Amino acid sequence: MVELYGQTLTRRQVAERSGMLSQFAGVRLMTLDDGVERGIRMLEFRTGSGLRFTALVDRALDIADCDYRGQAIGWHSPAGFRHPGLHDYEGEAGLAWARSFSGLLVTCGLDHILGPEDVPADSYCYPGRRTVRHSLHGRVGTIPARLTGYGESWEGDRCVLWAEGVVQQSTVFGEDLHLRRRIEADVGGSEIRVRDTVVNHGFLRTPHMYFYHVNVSHPLVDEGSRYVAPVRDVVWAAHAGEAYRAQDVGYRRLPGPMRNFREQVWQHELAADASGEVPVAVVNERIGLGLELVTRKQQLPCMYQWQNFQAGQYAMGIEPSTHHVLGDNAARERGEMIWLEHGDERAYEATFRVLDGMAAIKAAEERIAGIAPQPDDEFPAPSGRFPALTGGSRT
Repeated sequence: MVELYGQTLTRRQVAERSGMLSQFAGVRLMTLDDGVERGIRMLEFRTGSGLRFTALVDRALDIADCDYRGQAIGWHSPAGFRHPGLHDYEGEAGLAWARSFSGLLVTCGLDHILGPEDVPADSYCYPGRRTVRHSLHGRVGTIPARLTGYGESWEGDRCVLWAEGVVQQSTVFGEDLHLRRRIEADVGGSEIRVRDTVVNHGFLRTPHMYFYHVNVSHPLVDEGSRYVAPVRDVVWAAHAGEAYRAQDVGYRRLPGPMRNFREQVWQHELAADASGEVPVAVVNERIGLGLELVTRKQQLPCMYQWQNFQAGQYAMGIEPSTHHVLGDNAARERGEMIWLEHGDERAYEATFRVLDGMAAIKAAEERIAGIAPQPDDEFPAPSGRFPALTGGSRT
């Protein structure tokens, strides 16, 4: 059944009330046509509940806008939703990725995440290439997808909005990795489901790293908003040491925009529930709004928290990852790199759930606290304990 406007309706009853479903909800393909966005294909999803979001076909089918009943959730950075043809992956000493960094979901990988690094290229069996120079967070987020389908599907009296595409990160004498992505949202619903599969399409043993850079901003992020997660341990903080308390911004309670704020990044060790799911939320009790992100511990065992409270760039990131914040070379040295042979696949799932009102916020907080109570201290001492990563095809 479809929940719309305070009524529970069958498929027939929905049809009786409109000439087309698009009156209430749907998926629409359009092309942006001005400024740095010009030429980007975009899918707009409307669920009929007040949830609206867009997926950028030409930027890995990542999620750009996201709002709920007129309240913004997803972050718009000063860089805008830049056309991938303008992107210079190797530019600015590997930091040019920041010139294309914007939106609720920015996918990082497929063979590298985190900071610029040089890594061995011996697995590619090409004598002219001894190393690979990786830029910040990898290439995939600025590669156009091949759109394989989108639309609305009725399953009895339930209607699912969906889109699918394939993103190919491929080269000669290097990686040939494909990301198959499916995005779903229910008509009348208030959640987004992303289902990804990364497959080695080539015949060379290839490294794989992956994470979701989920970025939320005002009005969800505001002074007094809170980060809620089943934190068993604060593993690492980029600003640990003398600078740990210098900005007076801890991990739990969010400040308003600040002048001259220097980004802070934490890695938390999170607990999973009995089904293996890890929920994390950002909640704003003043406006009765929250966003809960649910991933699976086995797929994305690590979690970073990115704080960028600089005025004019105001955002916070939830970042579930395949690897520790230590980086690419460290993953190899620790025996934690994921290696994919021909045809090997890795699956990832992420659910974005809007928390509408205080009852939904309270229920999410109780559910998360029931998995593990997070530290009350805003500045818990980082332990430096990076748990060994096992499972899958790590060698």
